[in-house]
Parts: sequence; structure tokens; C-alpha cells
Amino acid sequence: MANLLMIESWLQSTGLMLPPLLRDGGHSYVLVTRDPDLYRLPDGTPHPVVALADEVIVAETNNDDALVAAARQMAASRPIDGVLTTCDYYLPAVALVAEMLGLPGAPADVLRTATRKHRVRQALAARGVADVPFAVAATWDQAHKAAADLGYPLVVKPVDMNSGTGVRKVVDEAGLAVAFAEATAPERNTRDQPLERLALLERVLQGPEYSVESVTRDGVTRVLGITAKSVAEPGVEAGSGFVESGHLFPAPLAPAERVAIERHVVAVLDAVGVTHGISHTEVRVTAVGPRLIELNPRQGGGYIFELVRLVTGFNPLQVLVDLALGREPVPGPSVATSAAVAFLLADADGVVREVRGAERLAGDDRVLGHETPSAGRAVRPGDNNERIGHVLVADPAGQRAKAWADELVAGLDVVVDAGARAVRR
Repeated sequence: MANLLMIESWLQSTGLMLPPLLRDGGHSYVLVTRDPDLYRLPDGTPHPVVALADEVIVAETNNDDALVAAARQMAASRPIDGVLTTCDYYLPAVALVAEMLGLPGAPADVLRTATRKHRVRQALAARGVADVPFAVAATWDQAHKAAADLGYPLVVKPVDMNSGTGVRKVVDEAGLAVAFAEATAPERNTRDQPLERLALLERVLQGPEYSVESVTRDGVTRVLGITAKSVAEPGVEAGSGFVESGHLFPAPLAPAERVAIERHVVAVLDAVGVTHGISHTEVRVTAVGPRLIELNPRQGGGYIFELVRLVTGFNPLQVLVDLALGREPVPGPSVATSAAVAFLLADADGVVREVRGAERLAGDDRVLGHETPSAGRAVRPGDNNERIGHVLVADPAGQRAKAWADELVAGLDVVVDAGARAVRR
């Protein structure tokens, strides 16, 4: 049994699944958080990350000095074998604490680069890795000039947010003004950490999108597999963004395409200096080869971690634990040859009145998991955080998973009262 230190956590998806995985593996963990009250389920009961913790320590996790001091105090009173988190915003903090305690982890300065989109682009440029033309802007004048130099259409994004938040496609100066303001206006993220308030401007990449799930240990990267991603492309209206509407694993790729994608991702990780950790790297395959969308030094979200487990036997959350403990990850049993998830998306702002067809999901043997919105839920189009449900399926002996997932989601009818507001009870 190992004793782990968990620094904050996501509330959904991986945040829900890691605590029972640790418990079932015979491990214990201490949760360090600045706000224990954050960790509650919608019904008000304690979140598993709190309920299954051996202890909850309150410390200022947004301050490196305070966090390191708290970690050292804990290490003096109990053994700590590894440090981890499922929350992107605390990856540099995890690396720093692991570094200070002499535990397995990535260099903290590498994680500070890997979690900032513009610094990743700069690292690729410094190492000569083929990349998309880009610019960084702190002011409107800088953004305006950069757009003139790069040319439209462009993608504009904040440098330090996640889940597609604030990512916008723009085709003219009016759209740029809206996107720049949205990218740079927020002063803090959802965990009250200060933002850099910089906008990253990139040429639009054309081509199919994939994500690559990798494990790097002792500087050697192993690709676990490639996911094909369906993306709801934005229109030109103000406020439109990119939303991932579905994932398929493994991606149906020709061998040469697969090799090209894997080589490019390894080159990206090497350029950034990643020597340890799990990574989820998003790319588009363009007419001139694979190009980076974003590097995420964590397991894939959106149930990609579950698709990978079903097909390869590698559970990315278990890999996260193994790496934190300095162990070589090993696969479990594979139960499918293809797996897919399709998401429900809102077409307009409003409140859900009912979901028709959901009763068929529970009795369908192809469905391994599903969620649909309850009546009264407020919904809106937006980024990946605004998806309102999903259907996850697996094909044990074929490549039918995506067709099944798409069919099942198409059979759902989410009735929304457009413009209505949820009533607080």
C-alpha cells in the first residue's frame, strides 16, 4: 500500500474516478485543498475525493511557499510515496512539491511551460519543430497588428485556460475584438488563480483532429494510442467556439499517418522538455503534415481515458498513479477492439424541459455509460464544459463503436425552452 498526496482535484470525470481507483488499489491519500467546501456533489453530499481521503488538509494551494511548507510538515509526520492531481491548474504545483520531497515527477519548470500554450509554441520554435504561425498579444494594438501579419481566419485563445474555454475562430477585425476581449478579460480562473491575460493568435489549421495519449518515463515516450475527435466547428458569429462532440479509439489511420502523428508528438514533448508523465496531445493532420493544436501534460478528459482502457488495457488514471510512485505502468485486460463516446450539445440558451428516448439507453447492451440532462437544467452552447450529456459504447469484436454512439445520441431528443432561466429551489 502506498501513501499519496493529492493536491486539489477536478470535480467531474477523472475527479470522480480516481478516488475509488486508489481505494481499490489499496492506497491511501491525503487531500490538500484551499477550500474543502468545493468538493460536494450536486445533491450536497461529500464528493468522493473528500469522502475517500484518509485526511483532508487545508492549505493555500495557490501559493507555492505555503503549499511546500504544508507538504514538508505532512512528510515529517507520515510517509509520502507520491504526489498527484487530476486538475490541470495544479500540475506545476504537484511537480514542485514532488521535486522538494525528492519524489518521482517532472521538473517544475517544464510543467510551467507545458501548461502555458504560448510557451509551448515558443519552445517548438526554439527547437525547430514544424508548427503553426502564431503571435502573442497583451494589448489590442498588439493583437490588431499580429492579425494583420498572420492573416485571417485565425484562432484566438487565452494562454492559460482549459477545456476550450475562450477559444474562438475569427474571420475579421470585429470578431477579433470580441475574441481578444474574452481571452484577456478574466483576471482569475475557476480556482482563483491569477491569469496572465494574454491572447494567443494562431493560423487556422485545416484537417482532421486527433489526440495522442502518451506515457513518458525517464525521458522515453511510449504512445498508448491515437483518438479520432469529432469537433463541432464554430461559425463566424461572435462568441462561437470549438466543442468536441465525440471521440473514437483507436483512430482509423493508415500506418504512415499513424507513424507521422506519433513522431510529431514525440518531437513536441522533447522540445518542451517532458521527461516524466502522462500526456494528451491534440493535433490536426494538415496538407503539410501533423501540427500541434495543444499539449496537455495530463490524461485525456471527455472519457478518452476510459476508451483507452477498454481497448488497450492501459487505464490512464492507473498510469498516473504508477508514474507518481515511480513504477513502470503495465496494462490490464482489454475488453474491446473499438470504443467511442458521443456528446449531447445544446443548440441554444435555455432550460431543459424533457429528454425523449433516454429510457432506451439503460437496456442497450452496447452502452457502457450514459448521462442525460435532467428537467430544469440550464444549458447553453459554449466550450467543452457546456456539454450536457454523453453516451459511451464499446464494440468487443469490431469497429462499429462510433456508428453505434452516433446512432444512440441521434435517437435522443432534448427539448429546450429557449431563453428560459432555471428556477432556484
